[in-house]
Amino acid sequence: MFAIDGKSKTCDGRNDRHPAADYHDCMPRLSVIIPTHRRSVILKRCLDHLERQTTVKQIEVIVVSDGRDEETRRVVSDRRSAMSIPMTCIDVAPCHQGTARNRGVMEATGDHVLFIGDDIFLARDACEKHFATHERLADQTKLIAHRSPLIAVLGHTTWDPAVGITDTMRWLETSGWQFGYPMIERYAHGFVPARFQHRFTYTSHISLPRAVALAHPFREDVTLYGWEDIEWGLRLKNAGLKLFYEPDAKALHHHHMTLEDSLRRVETLGRSARVMEALNPALHVMPRGWKRMTYDILSLLPTIRGRHAQAFMRGVAHGER
Repeated sequence: MFAIDGKSKTCDGRNDRHPAADYHDCMPRLSVIIPTHRRSVILKRCLDHLERQTTVKQIEVIVVSDGRDEETRRVVSDRRSAMSIPMTCIDVAPCHQGTARNRGVMEATGDHVLFIGDDIFLARDACEKHFATHERLADQTKLIAHRSPLIAVLGHTTWDPAVGITDTMRWLETSGWQFGYPMIERYAHGFVPARFQHRFTYTSHISLPRAVALAHPFREDVTLYGWEDIEWGLRLKNAGLKLFYEPDAKALHHHHMTLEDSLRRVETLGRSARVMEALNPALHVMPRGWKRMTYDILSLLPTIRGRHAQAFMRGVAHGER
């Protein structure tokens, strides 16, 4: 299933888990899975925030390195020695983040997994909020339906002010091109309607039962960046999973983005739209009919929104060739 360079191994080359596993009275309740690619400096800060979690004794961390990187291995090895959290680092052959997440899930031992990015800084009680929400909803569901629930918990993520927030970043946070939390604000502490919940399965900060993640892995036949989260979320929705939005599980996204950065990303999304829709025709991400006409009209505007529409349609045109 995975292109892996040899056996799973920790960053110091051993085929075992962190000795802090003995520090736990039981198996971890939450496995935090972090794909990364040659970003050791930011990864270290991400790990520092995990060490400060209020429920540090109940989590494990699995770092999945896209390609062997000595600096990443050094950072994780150093943190393994200093932290009281069981930590595993896996090297995988160059791949997309979905494949890396799948490999992390296979290594996980917690009842639930939490996907975050290597530039996501969790608030001290974020992990606690995640599994407390899962436990509360499980108890409620069992009382009503006498069965375990299929539920994912979406936390709230906003830009880290420390990186310097640009006008483009502010627009991205409200437009849905990066995050669309304002669109689901009315569903805070509740379930996002099934008809569009898949558009909010942000893998930068989402948790779900490990068994569900194992049964419904990310696609590994993706060739371009974009739409992996939504495609995965659509399959989860079709399998009966519900998405619960817990805004009290907070995180900061430590990533500076200029207008030019964002336009390049959106153009890539346009290029990959046709590819992903061919893989899953139910995805409906290609603009057609009135939607395409709207994008064409917006592309004429000299605004941030207009320039993003133009970049997206440029990518779509490239993908159609």
